Amino acid sequence: MTDNNVDNKTWKLLEKAVLASVSEQRRSRRWGIFFKVLTFVYLFGALALFSPLMDSSKGVTTGSHTALIEVRGMIADQERASADNIVSALRKAFDDKNTRGIILRINSPGGSPVQSGYIYDEIRRLRALYPDTKVYAVISDMGASGAYYIASAADEIYADKSSLVGSIGVTAAGFGFVGTMEKLGVDRRLYTSGEHKAFLDPFQPQNSEETAFWKEVLQTTHKQFIASVKQGRGDRLKDAEHPELFSGLIWSGEQALQLGLIDALGSSSFVAREVIGAKEIVDFTLQETPFDRFAKKFGASVAERLAIWAGFNGPQLR
Repeated sequence: MTDNNVDNKTWKLLEKAVLASVSEQRRSRRWGIFFKVLTFVYLFGALALFSPLMDSSKGVTTGSHTALIEVRGMIADQERASADNIVSALRKAFDDKNTRGIILRINSPGGSPVQSGYIYDEIRRLRALYPDTKVYAVISDMGASGAYYIASAADEIYADKSSLVGSIGVTAAGFGFVGTMEKLGVDRRLYTSGEHKAFLDPFQPQNSEETAFWKEVLQTTHKQFIASVKQGRGDRLKDAEHPELFSGLIWSGEQALQLGLIDALGSSSFVAREVIGAKEIVDFTLQETPFDRFAKKFGASVAERLAIWAGFNGPQLR
């Protein structure tokens, strides 16, 4: 047997060994994926079965208490501080026969005027339905814009001396890329069936008529905001002497007290203990169940794995 034949046989044996190893790795990976999916299905079922039980104690008490509802972060649909979440918590707190008073603990820069308006209207409706149950807004770090909109529906507003309060205004922002497109030599091709359908398109030059129209929309929303704040705060608001209250400016809690934006300085525990007279605080804020948190984390993990398997990792920070 020649040396060439030996070399060929050796390479063939090595090739078979490598292919067998690769095949074994593939089988191992498939079984690994199978067992991961099986484990997830098991955990999914267990959490779906038991998560209602784990969350069932939320807001349940046997004695008089102060109900607490957090309004935290951006006020928007599908967010933690959405109208659906806040309104559901409010209804549950009002319905509880042991609730002596309700605190809305606010730490938010604002958000959607629609979501804020929904919450504002529901607070006023529930206050009329349950006249003996008072609502107190307590602003911690910030109660601005839509968050103050909500606070103004309460019977009284409290804040810390350094809290940021107010910002009664409306804003809409965007960017214009017309000059950039021209420099790049890119033509914008947009087809619409309405004369002003694309008036907010950032790749189109601004039109004075459309800009005036958009400002009118914002001014209308601002007037609605002001009317609601005046309705909620009444004569306590020093707007006659301080028309700048509605300019979009924001003040410290100490300044806000002088302007009638808030009623007093105080924390949630202070209001519960000294104002409501029920120092036990029960949190009625709607929370994600352990199942919801797990499902979100697993969903993000699965999406990442699928992207990697598909050969697309997306933008990465390294």
